[in-house]
Amino acid sequence: MAVGNRGAKQATLAQLRAFAAVAEHLHFRDAAAAINMSQPALSGAVSALEEALGVQLLERTTRKVLLSPAGERIAARARAVLDAMGGLLEEAEAVRAPFTGILRLGVIPTVAPYLLPTVLGLFHRRYPRMDLQVHEEQTSSLLDGLAGGRLDLLLLAVPLGVPGVTELPVFDEDFVLLAPREHPLAGRRDIPREELRGLRLLLLDEGHCLRDQALDICREAGRPEGAAVTTTAAGLSTLVQLVAGGLGVTLLPRTALRLETARNEHLATGYFAEPAPSRRIALAMRTGTARQEEFRAIAAALREAVRPLPVWPAE
Repeated sequence: MAVGNRGAKQATLAQLRAFAAVAEHLHFRDAAAAINMSQPALSGAVSALEEALGVQLLERTTRKVLLSPAGERIAARARAVLDAMGGLLEEAEAVRAPFTGILRLGVIPTVAPYLLPTVLGLFHRRYPRMDLQVHEEQTSSLLDGLAGGRLDLLLLAVPLGVPGVTELPVFDEDFVLLAPREHPLAGRRDIPREELRGLRLLLLDEGHCLRDQALDICREAGRPEGAAVTTTAAGLSTLVQLVAGGLGVTLLPRTALRLETARNEHLATGYFAEPAPSRRIALAMRTGTARQEEFRAIAAALREAVRPLPVWPAE
């Protein structure tokens, strides 16, 4: 297959693959072995690419191969083209044979430890022919990965409100108040949201969507916009330990409660009066992806799989 628009002499994918291998290994023999090509054929493909592009890509010496300045720039583009073609072939394979091949799933840190056992169990039972690859990242990084094709599907808190992204709701879950055992609200099951106005609240660092959700809940409860948050944490486990140490209270998703508070005698839980503050977890995909029916089926299966958890499957 030829790429480019320079008339009769066009770069081909085989030439790009040969050049990308040389750019990676900086050695013709190693590059040829890496892509299962003879060394003369590899050298000829790179020379043909240089002719088609009209630039020198390599500086050849008797001892080693170096990239020219043009080669440095074009090597990155060649890899991007090859990655895009690989993604195209994966999409085509998924259409021909649903629930097979690679699925790159992105998950936010406040979901991954608590939902992955359920997700992995579901794929093991229902989709054994899929090669599931999991990436734990914050929301902004996951959305960049989805838009750029690095990721196929996301599991995260919504709504996102991002153009070109379709959300497939999976479940809703309540937030609970986590406090030191001696705290006045510890053990209560009817806490009014208004109590959040004056509490010493501990939050995750900037960039975590759970931080933003907690602040939204506090604002709705009437907590002053500029109320100080003096202590933050990079992850929920650290946040819970800060609460156990008496530094304040925090909001914890119900799915995280058992894992994060097990066997810690210094912690107590409080539950909010109805309607309790909550969050929605969904799968997110690129709008119009060729695998959309496949992903919708996975979302439906996941809604059923989470029923044993302390959540409410989304309608």
